[in-house]
Amino acid sequence: MLKKYIIFALIAILGFYLASTFKEIPFGANRLGDLNDPETVSAFYLQKSPEDLHVANAITAIVVNFRGFDTLGEVTVLFLAVTGLTSILYRKEEEEDEEERLSIPSSSLVRTGAKILFPLILVLGMYVFIHGHLTPGGGFQGGAIIATGFLLMLITYKTFFTNHNVMTWLESIAGLGFVIAGLYGLIVYGSFLQNTAWTGNLNDLLSGGLIPLIYIFIGLKVGTELTSVLDILLNIKPRKK
Repeated sequence: MLKKYIIFALIAILGFYLASTFKEIPFGANRLGDLNDPETVSAFYLQKSPEDLHVANAITAIVVNFRGFDTLGEVTVLFLAVTGLTSILYRKEEEEDEEERLSIPSSSLVRTGAKILFPLILVLGMYVFIHGHLTPGGGFQGGAIIATGFLLMLITYKTFFTNHNVMTWLESIAGLGFVIAGLYGLIVYGSFLQNTAWTGNLNDLLSGGLIPLIYIFIGLKVGTELTSVLDILLNIKPRKK
């Protein structure tokens, strides 16, 4: 009984100090911390995104530029999660030529529809992350759309399998490109993931400096990682005795 009271007291103390800390944080203040200044954090982002970065999508500017290092951490976490899941579930079959997914055969209508929709879904995913600095969307959304296209093929065709070597290479190149873009900003401008001086014209496809290029890397990386996980999950079979 005493142990429960001690735990309750520690949680109460921790909660009190956390609440006190959050209360002192000037949410909505500008970078100088002056609450009376009308230039709030949101106003700063909304002003600087189109003026300095020439990016119409302010969310993209925040995710890829203003807090780009945090986004790099998110991509790294996704990579580690996929790597761990792959290492646990992946099992090479003895007869790969006769490998077939355990699923209910699809009708000819479903197979025909999947063939038509698959390239369209891929194009839509690429459009979303290529135009992420201009319209709603971005690398994570576009990568997820591409993964749904592969999921459609995986559940439609029992013999459709992705090439894990190609997926690994694309994922590695995309992750390396993200890091190189960050190092470029560090070497040239003295700040990791710093955007380039040339940003183009607002609402043009070739605008935003490195932001569209980084979103392309993110889109490819997220798409390949999610597709690899889906392929492995749908290919789990009972071990042969």
